[in-house]
Formats: sequence, C-alpha cells, structure tokens
Amino acid sequence: MEQQLEEWLEEGYVASFRTACLILGNRADAEEAVQEAFLRAWRFRDSLASVPSIKPWLYRVVVNSCYSKLRQEIPHRDRRADDGPLEHLAAPVPSPESRAEQGEVAETVLAALQRLPLSLRVPVVLRYYADLSERDIAQAIGRRQGTVKSRLHEARRRLADDPSIAALAPDETSDDNLETGP
Repeated sequence: MEQQLEEWLEEGYVASFRTACLILGNRADAEEAVQEAFLRAWRFRDSLASVPSIKPWLYRVVVNSCYSKLRQEIPHRDRRADDGPLEHLAAPVPSPESRAEQGEVAETVLAALQRLPLSLRVPVVLRYYADLSERDIAQAIGRRQGTVKSRLHEARRRLADDPSIAALAPDETSDDNLETGP
C-alpha cells in the first residue's frame, strides 16, 4: 500500500490541486491545502490497511485539508481575491477561437460553482472534476451515499437555475436550430 500511495501522490497532484482550487476558489490557498493534505496522507499511510480503496481516502484527506483552510485562515481575508481565472482547469481545445469560447464558458461555470454552498460544491467537484463515484464521494466526505446523491441533485438544480449558466444554453428559437423538412 505504501508504494501505491507514493505513486498516487506523484500522479495525483494535478487532480488534487484542481479539486482544491475548485473548492477554495484561490490558487495559493489550494496549493497550501494540497501540500498539507499530501503531508497528512503520508504521515497517516499506516491507516491505509483498513481502507477498501485508496482514491476516496486520499480525496477525503484533500477535502478535509480544504475544510481546515476555510475554517482557519480564509475567514480573515477575502478568499475570492482575484488571482486570475481558473480556466486552466478545463481541458485545452485546439483552435484559438474555441479556446477563447471554452475559457469564457469555463469562467462562467466556475463562478456559478463558487456561488454554491460548500456542502453542494464539494460533491460536484469530486463527481465531475475528480471523477469519483457517488460511493467514493460518500467515503471521501464522510456522508451516506443517499446524502451525496441528493446533494448532487440539488447542486445540478441550482446550477441549471443560475442565470449565467442558462445564458450559455443555445437559443432553441434561433434559425440555426430549426429543422427544415424536404
């Protein structure tokens, strides 16, 4: 298990950093949280023998480190300080036009995500950015799977109702989207 943990820590930094950025909304705080999480994971690596899967355990450490950061330091300053857009968290696209459009969409989605309460944001980040299953998310955040499912549902509902997200949807009444018959 120790070798498996060491490999994941080497390979999982980028995904952990992205997860922390999405939870905390600030690169510097995310970097500190991930470094602390990796130190904690290494320090408590002996407890891995009792866990069924390493990935949810490690994300639990990352999420808990983010929660600690939110509780301790961030309330004393504006945690949404502008340190640049987080669009680098989205996958790159080939053309400059597509990349610009993707960046605008990513920025809008990230802003809407930041407006979600933490209890809804964390499951969304773990599901759609860290690609964890509902069961793994439940293990990572210490909640029941049904709670995770309902939080994901509520978060999707709120995101769908968010005016900035709704503005991204294609206009169904435009001429481009009308089918023409023979």
